Amino acid sequence: MHPAPPPPHVLRDYALLADGERGALVGPRGDLAWMCAPRWDSDAVFAALIGGPGWYCVTPAAPYVWGGYYEGGSLIWRSRWTTTSGIIECREALAHPGDPHRAVLLRRIIAVDGPATVDVALQPAAGFGDHPARGLHRDETGRWTGRAGDLHLRWTGAPGADVIEGEGDGEGDGEGHPVLRTRLHLDAGEQHDLVLEIADRTLGRCPAADRLWRATEASWAEQVPHFDDALGPRDARHAYAVLRGLTGASGGTVAAATTSLPERAEQGRNYDYRYVWIRDQAYIGQAVAAAGAHPLLDDSVRFTTARLHEHGPDLAPAYTTTGLALPDRRTLDLPGYPGGSDVTGNHVNEQFQLDGLGETLLLLAAAARHGRLDQDGRQAARIAADAIAQRHREPDAGIWELHEDRWTHSRLICAAGLRSAATAGVTDPGTAAGWEALADHLTALAAATSTHPTGRWQRSPTDPGVDAALLLPAIRGALPADDSRTTATLDAVRRELCQDHFAYRFRHDERPLEEAEGAFLLCGFVLALAEHQQGHTIEAVRWFERNRAACGSPGLYAEEFDISQRQLRGNLPQAFVHGLMLETAVRLTQPPPHR
Repeated sequence: MHPAPPPPHVLRDYALLADGERGALVGPRGDLAWMCAPRWDSDAVFAALIGGPGWYCVTPAAPYVWGGYYEGGSLIWRSRWTTTSGIIECREALAHPGDPHRAVLLRRIIAVDGPATVDVALQPAAGFGDHPARGLHRDETGRWTGRAGDLHLRWTGAPGADVIEGEGDGEGDGEGHPVLRTRLHLDAGEQHDLVLEIADRTLGRCPAADRLWRATEASWAEQVPHFDDALGPRDARHAYAVLRGLTGASGGTVAAATTSLPERAEQGRNYDYRYVWIRDQAYIGQAVAAAGAHPLLDDSVRFTTARLHEHGPDLAPAYTTTGLALPDRRTLDLPGYPGGSDVTGNHVNEQFQLDGLGETLLLLAAAARHGRLDQDGRQAARIAADAIAQRHREPDAGIWELHEDRWTHSRLICAAGLRSAATAGVTDPGTAAGWEALADHLTALAAATSTHPTGRWQRSPTDPGVDAALLLPAIRGALPADDSRTTATLDAVRRELCQDHFAYRFRHDERPLEEAEGAFLLCGFVLALAEHQQGHTIEAVRWFERNRAACGSPGLYAEEFDISQRQLRGNLPQAFVHGLMLETAVRLTQPPPHR
């Protein structure tokens, strides 16, 4: 019988393996159902998550219940299964740090208590399934080699595997997608290594599994700091590890590891987030800066500085990890994750988002305060400030990437960035005074056009609604914490956009909030920061703890949380949520800012 593809799970059950250059999602049955190679934005070689061919399963043969955990300060995951005859673990990781041209998946099966029998099935299928594995061959050492499209494959540790030919069409030749399948038996206390290499060039010598594991352990231990003074230090450290895993050699941090995971079932809200958003990159750098001058701050500065030097006032909202323009959005001929449809590319490549310029200034100012801004960074700040002066009168797509408007948040966050950079010693005093004056102008313009009759900020001159994003400018220093518009906006957000200490972005229509979309976890942590800024310590901690718990057992956050079904919604893991969680965990132990 041909092995069946693994069925999808709810998102809270998936763990992330990542090495900076690409990531994989592994489910509780040992079903690795998603990975793109060689880079984040490449086509998937394992696409079972979104209904395509391609998976890699290590599953107990006996009945079992599942669990698992991350080894502290790393993305080394241990799947743990209690079977009817004992306990089995599978230690799983992408070899770290990642090679941009070669992914190395490490899986170590351990018979923890009693003997272990596991079934292993590997089906590589490059190009979202368009290119099945071909030329699969077992050499004299027992290693398997082959090709899948332009990718080179090598699998070590399964010399007894059989090739099971798949059914259905492959590359138009009537052949299907072959699966390598084997059953492994381990005595109590024994362990067995599987090493899968996937590369876009000819594979060289394969290091021993022990050596790969030692290097991966050492790399994570070196790159992920402790946050002993944070609120929830273990979770803060895990958030940093997730961000480290999503950040490659270029310094760019992808918004998420996946594409097409629906924010709302059957609503067409499926997006490709395997790219670097400038706004998100700035959020992450600022979050890390709150904790100290850690390497991820330098990475964020390096990536955004390079883009500002290259594109200036034409700064795009997002780029590939290599700094290239995003591809146009296109659909895939796959069934999709349940409730969703499959897409690649992203329509933001056609947008202008003014707020990204303000966020880059906030990031560069944070780096300057830690003494981590060089001359290129200072010049990048001048480029960003000049771009704001040049383009602030234009409508833009805003933080939520909607229709073009003169969004209040965009202009106020630019004011915050200008003020922060002016006071952080980023530039000379004369230029700094000009930035302060421009910030005053932007604030006055917003006050004249976007002050609601009730005294709060409204979304734009033409949209009187309240928006949780309008809390951010005051948090970032655009205007004082005790400004009447700051406090009135916070009151309105609490009253109109919050439920049970979860927050929504804005009202889409007259429906109840939870029927339009999920609670937005980024906004939940923003509420915690806003309450903290007002000196409401207990309320800030309530917001933090409520939203901190909105994850699955692997501790990963998606963009949204369905509070009625207690489920994650959208792409996984969402980088900016982990960033704001880390920042909130740190800031809530410090005195309130800007008071």
